[in-house]
Amino acid sequence: MAACHVCGKSRAVGYNISHSNRKTKRTFKPNLQRIRILTDRGPRRTYVCTRCIRSGRVRKAI
Repeated sequence: MAACHVCGKSRAVGYNISHSNRKTKRTFKPNLQRIRILTDRGPRRTYVCTRCIRSGRVRKAI
């Protein structure tokens, strides 16, 4: 699950910052769902983030 097929959103890197201001690395992962979408080559099962599904950037294949 690397990235969203539509917008290309992938993991982002940042820090956990404690109360004493110690920093440890962490990752922010997008909410990817494996759904069937309509592409120019017909229906295809790909990973799409929930933001693209919600905003209507993809058409689900039935």
